[in-house]
Amino acid sequence: MNAIAKTTAAADVPTYAQLIDGRQVAGAGTIPVIDPATEETIAFAAVADKAQLEQAVAAAKRAFATWKHTSTGERAAIIARIIEAVQARREEIARAITLEVGKPIGAARADVDLSLQWARHVAAIELKPEVVRDDADAYVEVRHKPIGVVACIIPWNFPFFQTMYKLVPALLTGNTVIIKPAPTTPVNALLLGEILADIVPAGVVNVLGDDGSIGPLLSSHADIGKVSFTGSTAAGRKVMESGAPTLKRIVLELGGNDAAIVLDDADVKSVAKGIFDWAFMNSGQVCINIKRIFVPDALHEDFCAEFAALAKAAVVGHGLDERTEFGPIQNRRQYEAVLECLAIAKADGTVIAGGEPLPGKGYFVPPTVVRDIDDASRLVREETFGPIRSILRYATIDEAIARANDTPYGLGGSVWGKDLARATEVADRIDSGTTWVNTHFALAPDVPFGGRKQSGLGVEFGMEGLYEFTDHHVIHVARSGS
Repeated sequence: MNAIAKTTAAADVPTYAQLIDGRQVAGAGTIPVIDPATEETIAFAAVADKAQLEQAVAAAKRAFATWKHTSTGERAAIIARIIEAVQARREEIARAITLEVGKPIGAARADVDLSLQWARHVAAIELKPEVVRDDADAYVEVRHKPIGVVACIIPWNFPFFQTMYKLVPALLTGNTVIIKPAPTTPVNALLLGEILADIVPAGVVNVLGDDGSIGPLLSSHADIGKVSFTGSTAAGRKVMESGAPTLKRIVLELGGNDAAIVLDDADVKSVAKGIFDWAFMNSGQVCINIKRIFVPDALHEDFCAEFAALAKAAVVGHGLDERTEFGPIQNRRQYEAVLECLAIAKADGTVIAGGEPLPGKGYFVPPTVVRDIDDASRLVREETFGPIRSILRYATIDEAIARANDTPYGLGGSVWGKDLARATEVADRIDSGTTWVNTHFALAPDVPFGGRKQSGLGVEFGMEGLYEFTDHHVIHVARSGS
């Protein structure tokens, strides 16, 4: 049975303000922020109304007129100050992430550290025109111009990291920004707004609180030039639809139903541990978690036993307890969706670990492992955004590849085995934006990341991701015929 680590939340309940046009301002209303491990209110967050949204957009539009003319060096210097200020408040931000998201404090610290790693990488990039022709007839170069006001719409699973990896490239490329955190995890973004108020020029960055009504207003606003959105595929469709009338630049990082294919030469013990870590990271609440695990007939029984043992040994509890390995489901709505998935698991397969929510307060579901389940089950066909994972047996590698690709999603995937050349050949046949070999979720700031099919549009990270925050401007100088 899973061990449960517990702790208590602070007694006082603070209220957090927004950042609009360089000033910290109260919202038109407030929303309670709930600790998903205790179901207690830990803070109140400001919530913007349409009038405040219009103020923020107008401020960002005004600021863009000046900000776009600053040099890359000037912008990088301001980013360096942001990095220094965030580093100084690392523990405070990490604690806020744990209390509102539910993840273990070590993972929350890692989120802050990763955000700083990404920021340092981006700030060091020097944007230069690309010369594509220089001959007797013409000189042609491509310049990268800022788009304008960028709306960054943030999900609740890695909120601070995702805010920073959208914010920093937007700033470096000369855009102004409106950040909209998820309604259930606003505190980390409002803390960042508090930090930014003393660093960035007024209007360059604005942070708005949301009760669920602000996102559509941003994605449809005529004065917003780009939306960078991370969230579900269903929500991504709505963003794309609302941005269509103004032909916004849109980058969508959406859902996934990642498959891991275990090859027949794999070491069961080490591969089971590697897959377990990436399948259940953040209690299974990651678009790029491993969600479907294909195991060959010869290894199936041993793999199921090893994988289930890892799940049964997991420590589930409040994230502020340093012993905790897995926290709760982030919010009640998602918790109820996960409970529905547990019922499907029991009806459609054999549960060999977990299977029941933990008793008492908090949205706790332990790592749950299901075997003997068909690909047609909703648990396998749809994205399961929670700590429930299916082990699927296969007879031939061609069959495994076909089944892994039989999904509307195409975010990530991985192949696990000793023969690296063979594993790489299999990886090449997986229909995903990224396919890893003997690892998963190995993201880096210099490597582009994006989905295929219904897992997204555009890319983040790398130079490709940086250029997503720009419009191409071709300068063509004729050297003859004048």
